[in-house]
Amino acid sequence: MTKNAKVSLTVVAVVVAVVAALLVITNLGEDTPPARVGGDGPPTVPASILVRPDSHRLSSPTTSKVTVVEFLDLECEACGAAFPGVERLRAEYGDRVTFVMRYFPIPSHQNAELAARAVEAAGKQGKLEPMYRLMFEKQPEWGDQQISHRETFLGFARELGLDLPAFETALDDPVTLGRVLADRTDGANIGVEGTPTFFVNGVKFSGSPSYQALKAAIDRELAK
Repeated sequence: MTKNAKVSLTVVAVVVAVVAALLVITNLGEDTPPARVGGDGPPTVPASILVRPDSHRLSSPTTSKVTVVEFLDLECEACGAAFPGVERLRAEYGDRVTFVMRYFPIPSHQNAELAARAVEAAGKQGKLEPMYRLMFEKQPEWGDQQISHRETFLGFARELGLDLPAFETALDDPVTLGRVLADRTDGANIGVEGTPTFFVNGVKFSGSPSYQALKAAIDRELAK
């Protein structure tokens, strides 16, 4: 056998070995079921993603077995419809349950992102929650319209007694926009597709987010 022939056979043998190894690895991968966080139950989103250090806790008791996270769009009518129930749950469970609000403005909603920035800007003056409430309570005045409601939101700021120049500076600050978009990115990365989307102790809530349904989910977790 010539030297060239021996080299060729060696190369062929190496290629065959590599292909065989790849096939074995592929078959092993096909036989191995995908990992599921939380055992046999529904997937659980890690708390480190659901609740960031700067996430807005609307209720934060000293001791809490349950955390409810809502990804919301302030212009979304369904979020507006869920709002009274969420407020009722906060009143009833605020001393035992942590409620977290995260922004998820839908791009097709003309003023959703601006509204989120307004809430965030109000937070710079300690008025995040009052602005959040005003947005939902007065949603019929500004929601689902294809015109900018910047002046409407400035009116809300006046109503809350905010320093208007400081509010507008914060409203237009790229850092404020970045904060809102960071929430939306987290939501998209964990499967949020619409609003409102709730997570109860890391598990995505399914079904209509009515007061009774959310209450039942909370009670189940408290009972564990």
